[in-house]
Amino acid sequence: VQLQASGGGLVKPGGSLRLTCAASGGAFRVNAWRWYRQVPGKQRVMVAEITSGGTTEYGDSVSGRFTIAENKPEKTASLEMNSLKPEDTAVYYCFASGFYSGTTQVFDSWGQGTQVTVSS
Repeated sequence: VQLQASGGGLVKPGGSLRLTCAASGGAFRVNAWRWYRQVPGKQRVMVAEITSGGTTEYGDSVSGRFTIAENKPEKTASLEMNSLKPEDTAVYYCFASGFYSGTTQVFDSWGQGTQVTVSS
């Protein structure tokens, strides 16, 4: 399964951005989508997760400002980011885990990063 992330860019503090991650590559089911972010010199950290059942989890630093959602028919996930702060500046990565339909073969896939810069 291949993931394609999009939607990053430059935004002023207090602004909003929406990231999208599209999955492709045969017949599969996604069990969980996650968004991570990473700044230079630091580890990649998870900011949001949504499971196939709709359960969501957020990192403390983004809770209440970010919203993760899934569009099952389109096999996409999004991250709506509001009230952005300079400390949200990072490369954002999407991740999906699941299995290929009709098989027991599982996958863990990463998208390429997309830069989000919050600056005045």
